[in-house]
Amino acid sequence: MPGLIAVVVILVLFLVTCVKVVPQTQAYIIERLGKYRTTWFAGLHAKIPFFDKVVKHVSLKEQIADFPPQPVITKDNVTMQIDSVVFFKIFDARLFAYGVENPVLALENLTATTLRNIIGELELDETLTSREIINTKMQTILDEATDPWGIKVGRVEVKNITPPPVIRESMEKQMKAERERREQILIAEGEKKSAILKAEGEKESAILRADAQKIEMVREAEGHAESIRLHKEAEAQGINMIKQAEADGIRKLMEAGMTQDQVVQLRSLETLAAAANGQATKIIIPSEIQSVAGLATSVKEIIK
Repeated sequence: MPGLIAVVVILVLFLVTCVKVVPQTQAYIIERLGKYRTTWFAGLHAKIPFFDKVVKHVSLKEQIADFPPQPVITKDNVTMQIDSVVFFKIFDARLFAYGVENPVLALENLTATTLRNIIGELELDETLTSREIINTKMQTILDEATDPWGIKVGRVEVKNITPPPVIRESMEKQMKAERERREQILIAEGEKKSAILKAEGEKESAILRADAQKIEMVREAEGHAESIRLHKEAEAQGINMIKQAEADGIRKLMEAGMTQDQVVQLRSLETLAAAANGQATKIIIPSEIQSVAGLATSVKEIIK
């Protein structure tokens, strides 16, 4: 009886070892009598004792292969060190298990040779400024070449590009010279803008001074014209007052009994007196005016 129990326990343990639980994102390669039988994915699986064997566990997650720096030569014969990172994923566990011996090592060597071929077509300056182009070309070539191995290359990144010390020193000098050149350009542009602003300020100042002088001259001319106008208005008013006074005098003479002809003769007499202006010693008076003189004297006494 105890022996039977022991046999049963051993049998149960043996059967338990024949049952496998495959975790998520894992795949098991199963061989039967040394020949590929099937691929187990996530879940519960059982194998036939002594016939089936799990020969390989394959991870289906995306993996990262960080390869060491590789010496490459550019088109202009500059040797440099470049290291790259490859992101890949296994899409066929069977191809990955049977396609190539040591797939990761094969991927590393393929990456190195592809990188040398691409950099060999570029010059130093293009290599330093064309990382995106290098990444795209490498990803395309590697993805196509690794299909028979069950590997899908999703992305390739050039991590570091290390030129020789002499080239780095030359590049640093070039960068320093470029920075100094840009500094001089910025200084020159600043001085140019300053000179332009100063000239524009002087121009605007001159325009404002000219406008002020123009306004002053216009106002002065307007003042002079206003003065002349007021003077002429005053003269016109004086003349009107004189004319009005003369009209009043003639009216009074005519009201005193003088005829229009006698008034005209009297005005002629006054005109002659004004013409003499106190300087003439002898004045010849026409006879028709002499007859009016006495009448004028009488009229003036009446007016008074």
